[in-house]
Amino acid sequence: MRAAATGIKDVAKRAGVSVGTVSNVLNRPDSVSDATRRKVQRAIVELGFIRNEAGRHLRAGLSRTIAYLVLDASNPFFTDVAKGVEEVARENGVALYLCNSDSDATREGDYLGLLAEQRVRGILVTPVDHDTSQLDLVRRGIPVVLVDRSGGDNWCSVGVDDVEGGMLAVTHLLEQGHRRVAFIGGPISTVQVADRLRGAQSALETTGRSPEDLAVLSTDGLNFAEGLRAGERLLGLPRARRPTAAFCANDLLALGLLQQMTRSGVDVPSELAIVGYDDIWFAGAAAVPLSSVRQPRELLGRTAAELLLAESQDHDDHVHQQVVFHPELVVRTSSMSRTDQSTAAR
Repeated sequence: MRAAATGIKDVAKRAGVSVGTVSNVLNRPDSVSDATRRKVQRAIVELGFIRNEAGRHLRAGLSRTIAYLVLDASNPFFTDVAKGVEEVARENGVALYLCNSDSDATREGDYLGLLAEQRVRGILVTPVDHDTSQLDLVRRGIPVVLVDRSGGDNWCSVGVDDVEGGMLAVTHLLEQGHRRVAFIGGPISTVQVADRLRGAQSALETTGRSPEDLAVLSTDGLNFAEGLRAGERLLGLPRARRPTAAFCANDLLALGLLQQMTRSGVDVPSELAIVGYDDIWFAGAAAVPLSSVRQPRELLGRTAAELLLAESQDHDDHVHQQVVFHPELVVRTSSMSRTDQSTAAR
């Protein structure tokens, strides 16, 4: 039979002191004499007593646990964001739950319900879609900060200007002499994808190009397998209208596209230039180093966690902040012209 958990009364009995004295040793040790403190500490060790931190802080009205509900745990972008969140949590003595919605709204709602039941101190979330009704219900009692997404003035949020990122990528490809560019990403209903597409379209408009010079290949997801399939579709287009460059909505798509081109004997970048988005570690380590629009991934996580902890401390008087970082284009071999490659090699 499993032994009953040791409680504070058991410690007091073993040490021959009152429950209040044990409480003082645990919470205000300086208020207890050295001799008494040593007796209580010895009893704690002998009994294997572990204090119930969760219960203590819930009684005080402030949990020491936060949660980050990521959109896709298989994407290294979110792993890096989570690192930033974890650093802030550790610095503040807070535990972190990491949950994965896997781009599924139902799964997202289930996790939000569980986290609300756990009475976590706050929730960081990259929502599945535009609809925030599930989040609205949760944040009536728990602070919520949006990550890699904007929710307007009524939310704290941290993100990157994805329209600017899309403009950077496609402007670069146009400057390399490409006249027809493919945009690969989806679902288009995903906020980040839609913004990156808008940026790509704006780049064509700014340079006086026709909207028809951008071929949109929508995907069912933002993963490597969808990049492979997009490559097959791209190669299936009539050669006369086939784009000579592609901007992918994230690096996993771009790496899948790059793999498909390699399998098919298509040279990157001379036959197809490629730019990704996020600048995950694998981008620079690819067989053909991948150009990518860099997001400050760990900084996104750190900033979001700091906003969440600040709101949880002063929930009633908190002023929501919307932090937007600027992306940066990192140019590598996958999108360089031969002239640029020769210059870089010198």
